[in-house]
Amino acid sequence: MNVIQTLAISALPVIFAITLHEAAHGYAARHFGDPTAWQMGRISLNPLRHIDPIGTILVPALILLVSAGGLLFGWAKPVPVNFGNLRRPKQDMLWVAAAGPGANLVMALFWALLLKFAVGSPEFVYAEALKEMARVGISINGVLMVLNLLPLPPLDGGRIVVSLLPHRAAWKFSQLERWGFPILLALLFFGVLDTILRPFLWLFNSLIRSLFGF
Repeated sequence: MNVIQTLAISALPVIFAITLHEAAHGYAARHFGDPTAWQMGRISLNPLRHIDPIGTILVPALILLVSAGGLLFGWAKPVPVNFGNLRRPKQDMLWVAAAGPGANLVMALFWALLLKFAVGSPEFVYAEALKEMARVGISINGVLMVLNLLPLPPLDGGRIVVSLLPHRAAWKFSQLERWGFPILLALLFFGVLDTILRPFLWLFNSLIRSLFGF
């Protein structure tokens, strides 16, 4: 595929994977008592409300092109959550944090269904394009789910760990949040992040293949 075809096929699954991940946090926060995202108009399935021009469009496009389609990464505007407004802040933090990766899992399953349809309908005029789009959808949602479940604040996995730890240990662990993204960037730069993610992504893709018979 040429550059234009690659971007056109990848745009929809990448944008929805990144933005609906954030929307899911907002929906979960509102459900558990924090209306902050709702009051700011951020609880929406409309991707335009969550798009960050750099993190949602520019960075994924550049990474996709530089890696020849082998890597996808990006982010949306974070949905504001005031954990103090939750009915049970420490316990409910787990569900608010897990909502984002959970949304990515649901989307990966959706794209896997579309891939199954495309593979089984070779006469469908857009079957090849749909197969490529579905593969991108499975890939980006798998990466975002696994990456965000890493136990490193402020990633969702870090917040889940904070929710599960006893209060004193949780407070100490949460202090890592200020260093979270520098640590993540260092892991990425030195190639450690890929080593960490690879076995989990292999397991994720194996489960998808087993479930849908690919």
